[in-house]
Amino acid sequence: ELHLAPLLDRAGVVLGTILTFHDATAHRQLQRELEQSHQELETAYEELQSTNEELETTNEELQSTVEELETTNEELQSTNEELETMNEELQSTNEELQALNDELRQRGQELDTSNAFLQSVLSSLEGGVAVVDNEFRILAWNRQAAELWGLREEEVDGKHLLNLDIGLPLEQIRPMLRSCLSGENGGRIATLDAVNRRGKTIRCQVTCTPLSDGGDGVRGAILLMEDSTDGKS
Repeated sequence: ELHLAPLLDRAGVVLGTILTFHDATAHRQLQRELEQSHQELETAYEELQSTNEELETTNEELQSTVEELETTNEELQSTNEELETMNEELQSTNEELQALNDELRQRGQELDTSNAFLQSVLSSLEGGVAVVDNEFRILAWNRQAAELWGLREEEVDGKHLLNLDIGLPLEQIRPMLRSCLSGENGGRIATLDAVNRRGKTIRCQVTCTPLSDGGDGVRGAILLMEDSTDGKS
């Protein structure tokens, strides 16, 4: 650095110029470093400002996420309460189904006992017995009927009586069956020529009795078929 100053006498007359030289290398270096530091500080401040803005944005996003999570948690809580209610309802339904299953099992056992009793009664009769519903479908067929006509119970179960291929003229007993199913009092008896399972011609006495439904109605008919040939009955 160069400093210039006038050289004056006591009267203020300029005598010359004073030149002063100073080594400013270190000062300039410090000034440049200061300027560089200032620039770096400005850059750091801008980066900090940008980072702060990003943090604010991130904070807003986190706040939004927290609100969504709170909403989700409330929904999950509500869903959990609904599931608990549903579970209680299912538990109650399961108990009801269990009770119903126990009742059905008991009724099934009672039905098995009734069926066994019915089979015992049907088997104890001397004549062949066929029980039909209102549509002439076979509900029961005892051992004597199988012996008489050659068809086992499992072969005729659910079949239409009048469609069976046996030696009894079934069309001739249709009016008697209809009379029974109509609810007319008393049974109906007819004696018909028939052919048994051995191909032998017999006289078959057929007795038709209405099958009550437990009230005043008729749920079917009972046919008793007996070989009355030569005084048999």
